[in-house]
This record gives sequence, structure tokens and C-alpha cells, in this order.
Amino acid sequence: MKLPIQFHNHPFRFLLYLEWILLAIATITAVMPNPSPRFAKFPEPTPESLIISTSSLIIFGLMGLRLPTGNQITKIIYTVTEIILILITGFIGGRISRLFPFIYIILVTRSCLIFNLPGRLVVTVISFVLFLLTLQRRLHNFPLSPQAQERFQFFTLSLSLLFGLSLIFVLLLMNTVLSERQSREELAIANEKLRQYALRIENQATLEERNRIAREIHDSLGHSLTALNLQLETALKLSQSNPNKAQSFLVRAKELGSKALQDVRHSVSAMRSHPLQEQSLEKAIQGLLEDFHHANGFSPICIINLENSLPNELKTTIYRILQESLTNISKYAKATEVRIEIEETPRNLRLSIQDNGIGFDFQQNTTGFGLQSMRDRTLAVGGVFNIISTPGHSCKIIVDMPLS
Repeated sequence: MKLPIQFHNHPFRFLLYLEWILLAIATITAVMPNPSPRFAKFPEPTPESLIISTSSLIIFGLMGLRLPTGNQITKIIYTVTEIILILITGFIGGRISRLFPFIYIILVTRSCLIFNLPGRLVVTVISFVLFLLTLQRRLHNFPLSPQAQERFQFFTLSLSLLFGLSLIFVLLLMNTVLSERQSREELAIANEKLRQYALRIENQATLEERNRIAREIHDSLGHSLTALNLQLETALKLSQSNPNKAQSFLVRAKELGSKALQDVRHSVSAMRSHPLQEQSLEKAIQGLLEDFHHANGFSPICIINLENSLPNELKTTIYRILQESLTNISKYAKATEVRIEIEETPRNLRLSIQDNGIGFDFQQNTTGFGLQSMRDRTLAVGGVFNIISTPGHSCKIIVDMPLS
């Protein structure tokens, strides 16, 4: 069960001030003298009835400080209590009963805060009916001529229509205010969820990048440093007994050290956030091909057929997939020839990378970070990623990406 709405967390504090202003205006109206001697015949209340009606009015005003938000029964009991207090004030309050139209407006306003739309409509209809009954009772207390009675009936009808329209206006206004408040609360909740989701995505992306760097260090730098350590240990053992052979192990250790340094530079280069920020796609690919040539001793055949300028997202995707593919070829393929084709069609863009290396069984080796990263990048732009390879034969990667 929700806690009752209290003064310090009332959903619309200005409504409390408005209620108090209406009650103050009604009280002033109640203590004002009758505008006409004819209305002076209105029966004055006894001291007991005056105390009861005044107490009822005070209790009704204080009830606005604590609105129920629990179950439906509590809300109904609260509203029935308000109606009883209004009836006491209207039927035995004497001059105080002049304020009864304002009390019904306050009743409808409070019902909008505690009920849904059906409950609000019921309270509005009850308020209008009670208004008519109270008005009819008050008018019967004045002895009037037939002509005056006819004018009073017209006045009663006009006042009833005016009050009914006022209740409808209050109901529509409160529904609009509450709907706007609910929309803002839902928007705030949605924004908070979106912010939390963005943080989770950012954390996930950071974690994936850390895993990629860790895998890169483990596969390249870790392997080179392990082999380097073995070479140095062997050279140390042979330094006294067989210096010439130890020298050969030191030469090999130096080569492994150079390879480890190259791997570090490659990893740092691969971690650049915007590889295409200051250069075109063709120039960036040319840099990858030059690095591949220095590392493997031959240059890939590259054919680029682009008629239009590509979006930056597609350029980055092509660059990263090509970079990862060339890295895998350098490490594992043992290839002597690589062919790269980038071809643009009216609707799609195709990237094809083929080597004549030893290949692999892609059905058993598709969980590596490199392949998964290329798949994820392709899916991110709505493309299709395919691998054609068998052990002992060539490997071909085909990536189809939509241009729209």
C-alpha cells in the first residue's frame, strides 16, 4: 500500500493553496450581511448548529492535507466523509451554507487526485446533484410572489447550468494537468532507463575492447616473449660449455625481441579510435598494405571500384575488417598471395579478401575474437558476413553491406 500524500509531498501543492483561498472567500461571503432585507428572513442557525457546521468546514479543509493513495475502499470512505461534511455544512450551517458551491468544486478537484477517470465522473455527478438539492432547499425558504418565483426558477436554471459547466471545466482541467504530469514522469523514467542502458553499453564496449587487447597481447606479444625467454635461458646454459651455439640462440632471441616490438607497435596502431579521420579510405588501405608487405615480404593485390563517397560508418567497417583479416593472414595463413576487392553496386557494397594459405575449418574455429569482431561490425551496418575455407586450402571472406 502506498503512503498517504502529505503536505510536504503533495503532487500539486498549489491546489492546497487554491482550496484555502476558496474556503477563505466562502467564509467571508458567509459572514457578510444579507444584500436584501428579504434575504434576512433566512433562518439564523443555533449556536450548536453553528459549532457543528464550522467544525465540519474546518475538518473538510484539513482533510486536503492528507489524501489517500491506498486501496479503493479507503478512497471511497474518504470521499463519503467529505460529502457528509458538505451536507452538514449546507443544510444546518445557516449563512455558512452560502459557501456550498465552492466546496463542491474542491470535492471534484480532490477526487481527480485520488480516483481514475470513472471515479472522477461519479464524484462530479454526485456534486452536481447535491448542488441542485441544496439550492432547491435554500430557495424554498424564501416566500416569493408568483412573478418572483418565475424569475427565481430562471435564475436557478441559469445558475445550475453555470455550475455544471464549471464542474466540467474543473474536471477537464485536472485531467489535462494530471495527464501532463504523468507524461513528464514517464518521460523522466524513460530517460533514466536510457541513460542506464547507455552506461551498460559503454561498459560492455569497454570490456570487449579490453578483452580484444588482452587477446591480442596473449596471441602475439605473449607468444614472442615466451619464446624469447626460452632462447635466453638456453643461451645462458650454453654460454660456458658451447659459446658458439649460445650465440645462435642469442641471435634468435634478438629476432624474437624485434618481433615482439613490432607486435606492440601493431597493437598500438590498431587501437586508434579514428583511423580514417584525416585520410581517405584508399590511403588508409594503402597504409595497411605497406605494413603487410614489410611483415610478410609480398604485397596483396588490391582492386577498389568505388564510384561514390561512402558513409564514414561503412569506411570504418571496411578498414577494421580488412585490418583484422590481414592480421590473421600474417599470423596463421602462411599465404604467398592475397587478393582484395572492394566493389560498389547500386544497392550494396562488397568486400572480398582471399588468400592461398593453409585455410582452416571455420565450423570448428568461429569463436575467436577476430572473426567475432568482424561479424559484429558487419551486423552493425546491416550487412552479411561469410567465410569460405577448408583445411589445407585457401580462405575467402565475403562481406556484403547495404549502402542505404
